[in-house]
Amino acid sequence: MTALYPWLPAILMVVLFALRTPITWAMAVSALLFFFLNRNDIPLSTFSQELLEGTQSISLLALPFFVLAGAIMNAAGITRRLINVAEVLVGHMTGALAQMCIVLATMLGGLTASSNADAAILSKTIGLQMVKHGYSRAFAAVLTSSSSIIAALIPPSIGLIIYGYLTETSIGRLFAAGVVPGLLLAGGLMITTYVVAVRRGYGAQRSVRADGREIRMVLLDGFWAISIPVMILMGTRYGVFTTTESGAVVVLYTLLIGMVIYRTVRWQQLPSILREAVLDTSAVMIMICAASAFGFYLAWEQVPQKMAMGLSGQWNPLALLLTINVLLIIIGTAIEGSSALIILTPMLLPIIQKAGIDPVHFGIIMVANLTIAGITPPVGGMMYIASRVLNVRMWDYAVEVLPFLLMMCGLLVLLSIFPALTLWFPNLLYNQ
Repeated sequence: MTALYPWLPAILMVVLFALRTPITWAMAVSALLFFFLNRNDIPLSTFSQELLEGTQSISLLALPFFVLAGAIMNAAGITRRLINVAEVLVGHMTGALAQMCIVLATMLGGLTASSNADAAILSKTIGLQMVKHGYSRAFAAVLTSSSSIIAALIPPSIGLIIYGYLTETSIGRLFAAGVVPGLLLAGGLMITTYVVAVRRGYGAQRSVRADGREIRMVLLDGFWAISIPVMILMGTRYGVFTTTESGAVVVLYTLLIGMVIYRTVRWQQLPSILREAVLDTSAVMIMICAASAFGFYLAWEQVPQKMAMGLSGQWNPLALLLTINVLLIIIGTAIEGSSALIILTPMLLPIIQKAGIDPVHFGIIMVANLTIAGITPPVGGMMYIASRVLNVRMWDYAVEVLPFLLMMCGLLVLLSIFPALTLWFPNLLYNQ
């Protein structure tokens, strides 16, 4: 029985997961069991100290700022302007509404910083329009949820901020590294959508391509919203502000856009905007606190080091990376993406370091992988959001999502085999 003691907290967490206990409480209770079992060696007060330790990071200050900026931009009603931009760019294409959804998701990714937020926005706007224009409900749900994955890669991404905090990796480099994979994902979605649209006869929104004058007018109208990701990348690259400070700058910038330029946000709305941001931030932060306490247990029992010894010594880096990809996809179908990221990152970091895998490269693959799991049954968060809004049964969704999942798995393999696809842009920006 004594030999089983080190594994009891981990076993308890698995049991709590099986009982559908919220991830935060499962980690916190399991960590508390560890401190209780080791109370003779570790004071129980250390448990509360480790909970608070999870909040003591400068890099985490960026999280509430970007969440607040996303709430402000939602209240500012920028979606209409971005839809207009998407319509003039791809409205002439086969399956135009579906293509517009992907373009809109690419632009929204730099504003909401959250795939779940994107899935809700896209489903309620473009998704409902697709159904009205004869697209199948299941296809609309799959496309809106799949497109929302782009938000996990296009800066600023909440997942990349959390990963950067957990691994002490430069968040600026992570933001830059997500740009090319995010655009590749958008391109892959557009190609897959085109193939499906041709087979089903989903047509264009407009008979002729928009001319240069119309494109210029619409781009000018949506310029301020589209400029946010560019401002973040350029500001951090040239030292105008740090990644953490960029969050505060974006809040001020979005307030300026909403209250002065677009004039769609009023002072009376600020309390409700702040309330939304506080609730969203608190949900993530309390999870990070629980993960910090659970991480102390993992470090004490040297679980990551034992895993590293068992894995990295046997495989070459590429084989290891592909194996981890498969494991993440499987785990991601059972555990929500942010939760899995917080739990698994401390375990996998020593493994990829020992194998010589760049942590920035691995971060993009890990965040993308776990976000892709959000569109896979049975517990995909974006799947549930889109399916609920569009009234789609899980079986219908599961059948429709297959070609998109195959494309995304192919992209993960491509990013794993060719690290330069992820690393050349941050190297270009930060190694000059």
